Amino acid sequence: MSNFTRRRAATLIAAAAFAGSAFPLNALADAYPSKPITVVVPYAPGGGVDIVTRIVTQELGTALGQTIIVDNKPGASTNIGMAAVAKAPADGYTLLTASPSLTSNGALFKNLSFDPASDFTLVGKIGYAPLVVVVPATSKFKTFKELVEYGKAHPDELSYGSAGNGSSGHLASELMKQETGVKAIHVPYKGGSPAITDLIGGRISFMSINPLEVIAHIQAGKLRALAVYGSKPTDTLPDLPTTASLGWPKLDATVWWGLIGPKGLPADVVARLNGELQKTLARKDVQDKLATRGAIVDTGSAAQFDAFNRAEIAKWTKVIKDAGIQAD
Repeated sequence: MSNFTRRRAATLIAAAAFAGSAFPLNALADAYPSKPITVVVPYAPGGGVDIVTRIVTQELGTALGQTIIVDNKPGASTNIGMAAVAKAPADGYTLLTASPSLTSNGALFKNLSFDPASDFTLVGKIGYAPLVVVVPATSKFKTFKELVEYGKAHPDELSYGSAGNGSSGHLASELMKQETGVKAIHVPYKGGSPAITDLIGGRISFMSINPLEVIAHIQAGKLRALAVYGSKPTDTLPDLPTTASLGWPKLDATVWWGLIGPKGLPADVVARLNGELQKTLARKDVQDKLATRGAIVDTGSAAQFDAFNRAEIAKWTKVIKDAGIQAD
């Protein structure tokens, strides 16, 4: 065999070896996920976001053929959990259950270690629950319009409670003030439970809140619901009028949930996660489980979730700036 022939043979063998070694790498890339996935919940166990996450991830993990571990990282108005995911490797194995704080914290906090608007990849929306306006059962206000008319005619005689500065209930009530012209004083609490206790006792005038947090009190005759934010009725309180039907089409506020990952998440990983998420959420048994928590399934493509997120950032940033809201 000539030297040329030997060199030619060696080249072909090396090329074949390289091709053979490349195949397993491609197979690994196509095999996502090849190990357990962690989904960070930036709230304590047992709350609404935690429960929604566990319902969805249990079924999503089965669909993906991998275990999904729920890791609760509460604190700092969800900023601890969000920061952890923003700084995680962009490989699809660390995700976050996002909620409205993703769209408001950028305007509420001045010195975050991450940018909520640009340091994440949006994977897919899960669903939402519309907020409702409630008053004490002893309140003289029987309708939402009565509350609004009184609040406009008697500036700052009304007060409203929330789970704290920058919470969903706080921002929704500020939006209500801006859209209707109501003048009311904000009373922030350290959590929703003490606020609800004071509302029942008549120490504050009204609250904007997730209906599941107050449905038992409404059914017990301790609170009265006046309206549901938005244009769609809620199954939890189907007879409740919507704010849109009462003449305020821009008065829309929800709590919502979705899956996101660190910035730079590969497109094929996003596509796999989003596709299986949509299939999971299309199942009636999953929808029924979420419905028991007041969650309405509202999913779609990653691009649709991204567009929703950007619109919400613009909306709530304006509300926060116009109201001069600052985080605690």
